[in-house]
Amino acid sequence: MHRAEYYALRGFIGSLHALPWNVACAFGERLGALGYEPFGIRKQVVEQQIAAAFPELSPPDVHELSRRCFAHLGRTTIEAALLPSLGPQRVIDLVESADNFDLVQQALAAGRGMVIITGHLGNWELAGAYAAARGIPIDAIVRSQANPLFDSYINRTRAAAGITIVRDYDAVHRTPRALRAGRAVAFVADQGVLGLASTYVPFFGRPAKTPRGPAVFAIRYNVPTFFGAALRQPNGRYRIHIEPIPVPQTGDRDHDVDTLVATYTTILERCIRLAPEQYFWQHRRWRRQPPDTPPELRDPVR
Repeated sequence: MHRAEYYALRGFIGSLHALPWNVACAFGERLGALGYEPFGIRKQVVEQQIAAAFPELSPPDVHELSRRCFAHLGRTTIEAALLPSLGPQRVIDLVESADNFDLVQQALAAGRGMVIITGHLGNWELAGAYAAARGIPIDAIVRSQANPLFDSYINRTRAAAGITIVRDYDAVHRTPRALRAGRAVAFVADQGVLGLASTYVPFFGRPAKTPRGPAVFAIRYNVPTFFGAALRQPNGRYRIHIEPIPVPQTGDRDHDVDTLVATYTTILERCIRLAPEQYFWQHRRWRRQPPDTPPELRDPVR
C-alpha cells in the first residue's frame, strides 16, 4: 500500500514539473478545493474549528472560508513538492518582502545560533527554503510521516532546498550542537501530540496543548528567538513575517517556558487572523485539553 501511494504521488508530481509554475499551483488549488466539496475530507473538522475561532462569522462565511482553506492546502502542497526544482534564486523571487530579516542576519553574524518558531500557516516549507537560499544555515526538526517512502521523499526535497533535517527524537542531542555551531534551528510548534512535552495555552480563547521544546531550548541556551511565517499575497507571491520573541530569564524555568510558549502561540494567532484560510485547520487543534476545561471552551469538534 505504501509503495502504491508513493509511486502514484511521484508520478503525479513528475507530471506537474512539465507545467508552468502558476499553472501547476492553480491546479493544486482546484484539487484541494475538491477535498472540501464534493469529497468532504475532514470537512466537519475544518468548519467546526473555524466557527469556534471566528464566532462572528455567519454559516455562509464559514463555508466559504473552509473552502478557501482546502484550496490553499492544495496549492501549498504542490508548491512544496516543486520547490527543489526551482533553485535558490527562484525561491527568493517567490518572496516579495521579508520583514525583519536583517535581525535574523545579525543574530547569525553574532555566532550564537537561534531558534525559529512557526506554525502550520501559509507555506512553512517555503519559509525554510527561503532562509536557506538567503544563506541561513538551518536545521528543521521534523516528525516522521506514516508512509516511510513518502517520508523519505519529502525530507529529500527539504534537503535539496538546503535544509538539514533533524528527526524529533534526535532533537535533544542535535539542537544544542546546532546552536553552539551558530546555526538556526526551526520548529513547527502548534500541534500537541501524545508523548511530547507540552503545556496548555490559549489559542483563539480555548486551551490547546502546545509543544514546549522550542521554549526550553531558547531559554536554556539563551539564544535569539524568532517567530516566522510565509503568508501568500493576492498576487501569488509571499510576504515573510519575522518577529523577535523576548526570551524570559527570571530564574523560574518552568514559568519562563510557559510564558514563552504562550507568547509564540499569541503571535501565531495574530498572524492567522491576517490570513485565516492559510492555516491548517484540518488538524484538531483543541483535541487535547486539560480535564477541567469549562464546557464552553472544550474541543468544538464533535
